[in-house]
Amino acid sequence: MILHEMFEISGQNETASGSAVRLDKDLQIMFYPVSSRWPDSFQQRCGFKKAARKPEPKKPEDPVPAHTEPSEAVVQNQVPIQTPFNSAPTFSRLVRPFLFTVGFTGCSFGSAAIWQYESLKSRVQGYFNELRADWLEKVRPQKRGDVRKEINQWWNSLTEGQKTVTGIIAANALVFCCWRVPSLQRFMVRYFTSNPTSKSLCSPMLLSTFSHFSFFHMAANMYVLWSFSSSAVSMLGREQFMAVYLSAGVISTFVSYVCKMATGRFGPSLGASGAIMTVLAAVCTKIPEAKLAIIFLPMFTFTASNALKAIVAMDTAGLVLGWKFFDHAAHLGGALFG
Repeated sequence: MILHEMFEISGQNETASGSAVRLDKDLQIMFYPVSSRWPDSFQQRCGFKKAARKPEPKKPEDPVPAHTEPSEAVVQNQVPIQTPFNSAPTFSRLVRPFLFTVGFTGCSFGSAAIWQYESLKSRVQGYFNELRADWLEKVRPQKRGDVRKEINQWWNSLTEGQKTVTGIIAANALVFCCWRVPSLQRFMVRYFTSNPTSKSLCSPMLLSTFSHFSFFHMAANMYVLWSFSSSAVSMLGREQFMAVYLSAGVISTFVSYVCKMATGRFGPSLGASGAIMTVLAAVCTKIPEAKLAIIFLPMFTFTASNALKAIVAMDTAGLVLGWKFFDHAAHLGGALFG
């Protein structure tokens, strides 16, 4: 379980907190940009002319200050402040995300079926190539101290599931490095965080699955994915696993969209928790008697079925009570899909 972090960004100040357990949670970030999105519309100047002074009997008057505040009538006549694009979102904004979710999920499983068929053909054709490679390996002299040979030995020692998630981990690490580049901050916030009030709705549903702002959050998520990858890939196969993982990220994000729109609690979210919750729920449902343990507390063990029940109960309570630290809707959506 991975406990996600919530932090606020105001100017250059940042705070973060988090802890990790063996199961996964989703990271939610609340951004309050300072004069970044609508800098011109929120800074308007008021201009007014002083009315002609009527002839009146001389009376003592207070000196007029050099800079005065405009009267109420003048303020009402000035151009109104523009309402932000995402100030009043409606459920109609979820039509495109819904179509994207259905289309992407269908394409993922269709591509996985084709990939699985081609892999089966290549395995049959590669059987004789492996025999020939083994014969050449025996004939050629062995090299000692070769770095490439050491890497090949390490790669061959991995399970099929660990080999499959290596690419996912590398993609998460690359996105994490992009968060450290100041010039990419606005781009990352727009396309690598999911928010139903954002101008970009569909692409962040997938890209946010590979996005982590905190190193601890990314490391804990990837550790859980690495731990459960072998069991998940052995059940689903490499091709179907990739289809399930990618579809889970999009589906869990769409559930988060619906919940945020219904409750009015908006805010960007990011992290692989929804997809990892799907993998976790699938393994715990298929192998309910498997023993799990909390990270850093290996002496406390419990069954996979009890762990899944506890996670679902906690996320349900958080969703009902309005806890803002986690994206509980994304967790529940991922667990249900798993």
